[in-house]
Amino acid sequence: MSEVYAARRARLRERIHAGGSAGALVSRAANVRYLAGAAPQGAVLLLGKREDLLVWAGPEDDRPPEGSRPDEALRVHALSAADGDPAVAAADLAAAQGAESLAVEEHHLTVARHRAIGSVAPRLRLADLGGAVEQLRLVKDEEEIACLRIAAEITDQALGELLESILVGRTERHLALELERRLVDHGADGSAFATAVATGPHSGRRGHRPTDRRVEEGDFLSVCLGAVYRGYRCEIGRTFVIGTSPADWQIELYDLVFAAQRAGREALAPGAAYRDVDRAARQVLDSAGYADRLPELTGHGVGLEIDEDPQLAPAAMGKLDACVPVTVEPGVHLPGRGGVRIDDTLVVRPEADGGPELLTITTKELLAL
Repeated sequence: MSEVYAARRARLRERIHAGGSAGALVSRAANVRYLAGAAPQGAVLLLGKREDLLVWAGPEDDRPPEGSRPDEALRVHALSAADGDPAVAAADLAAAQGAESLAVEEHHLTVARHRAIGSVAPRLRLADLGGAVEQLRLVKDEEEIACLRIAAEITDQALGELLESILVGRTERHLALELERRLVDHGADGSAFATAVATGPHSGRRGHRPTDRRVEEGDFLSVCLGAVYRGYRCEIGRTFVIGTSPADWQIELYDLVFAAQRAGREALAPGAAYRDVDRAARQVLDSAGYADRLPELTGHGVGLEIDEDPQLAPAAMGKLDACVPVTVEPGVHLPGRGGVRIDDTLVVRPEADGGPELLTITTKELLAL
């Protein structure tokens, strides 16, 4: 993988040189990991004039576990606790290397850090790196997609096991904790985000925080979870009915959300505008009279973070590329009654390669559990 990380840093170096900076200070953890292979807590990456350094406060031999170790081609510059902030130390090192300018992630760097850098390296001109690394991260290579595929397999396994257990009488909170434990049992680094389990009137809410409400017969049960594998995060959302055959209104609402989700999935293709994918899913629900019940977006990118670009939203600018993983996750929540959410992680692929690759494969049939 060393050559992969070196190539990523080389692409970033081309961008910063084109912008007039000699080097860059990368401080956002996901961006550090993307370029360096690992991001120990508080670590920053310096793309210097003479060499690239991973700067962090900790012993040099205290490395992360296998699968998330720093690129061996990088020199690790370990600081003691007394040495202070790694970002400030990295800027000082850049100045010592003779750099006159340094691009920093202003969207991540705090005002206090910015001032501290100016204090230790007053002659160093700071420029804004902007979202250059995030743009590089948009299109995934096959190694990254393989990690996402494994994360999705783990997530499907955990969800499938839960569906085989007795659910009536158990609380949302208990079910969420059990799902997160099962993710780890199957090899995940952890949960990609806080697992959402929503029952009855809570069902269908995006980002619902589990409560002590118990599962009852006739409830809609909506679940949203995802695994982290080697830093890469996926997402799945499903809705079920508990205990009995679904009511007519539940079948009608489920079929509508399923049709919207299918329309969004089918719109995924290289060159498709972000807003057009959103529109494909949104129009199905809008035409049924649910315009005021819809979320701000119907999908988003995933990778080293669970909510990356692109954003599939009405005002989103840009077009999809091949090998961009995204979620498609329309949903409707009816206050006091509940609702439906269906969510998949897919990878954009050209039609010649079979179209969008579905990573999360748990059934989308409306099951009565």
